[in-house]
Amino acid sequence: MRFCWTRPRLSYAIAILAMGYVIVGLGTVGRGLAMGSKVAIAILAAGRSTRMGKFNKLLSMFGNAPLVRLSVQHATASTGSKVIVVTGHMANEIREAVRGLNVTLVHNGAFASGISSSVRAALQAVPDDCDGVLIHLADMPLVNESHMSLMIEAFDKCRGLSVVRATAYGEHGNPVIIPRRLFRALGDLEGDRGARQVIAASGLPVIEVEIGAAAMCDVDTVEALDAAGGSRP
Repeated sequence: MRFCWTRPRLSYAIAILAMGYVIVGLGTVGRGLAMGSKVAIAILAAGRSTRMGKFNKLLSMFGNAPLVRLSVQHATASTGSKVIVVTGHMANEIREAVRGLNVTLVHNGAFASGISSSVRAALQAVPDDCDGVLIHLADMPLVNESHMSLMIEAFDKCRGLSVVRATAYGEHGNPVIIPRRLFRALGDLEGDRGARQVIAASGLPVIEVEIGAAAMCDVDTVEALDAAGGSRP
């Protein structure tokens, strides 16, 4: 189980480490930032929430908004150039939850086969002029627009030639930005395998952006939902 804590106060710092890794501390980035690299944001919202029992965790409420809408609102407020939402399980309800937001909806009819099918569906909707895609899991309520914008800024600083990965106190988490040169390898994944093996095999530098507990806080279980401050629909 992953637990969710309140976000700590972190200073903004950049430190270059050995083996091509960079750690970027939490900072504030707004939509006014001019960047040369375009990054689409793909929000994966197709899962079946099997560990939640009878309800879909993405429809759980955080304040006045369903979790999936909260995640999408954060993405649309970031510096991402386009937001893609991949639906699957309970697609009609997910579409209704994000109604009115400026997103591209893509349906993954093979969602039961694993997360890789949702990644493939998202890649098909990434515009040709995008240099990379930020893959974001819709069940992570603490990841906000500042986190995503900070990751996109780091990607832009490396001219779109590196992987950018969120960390929680040094531990690998989510989201992750994948440069276009890895799209083909990412699209070849099958089942529930994510991007980790593609990143490891690529040999590309990895920029690690420290965003605190947000990078590890998901709501896969009822207990995690309660800990994160959400309520059942």
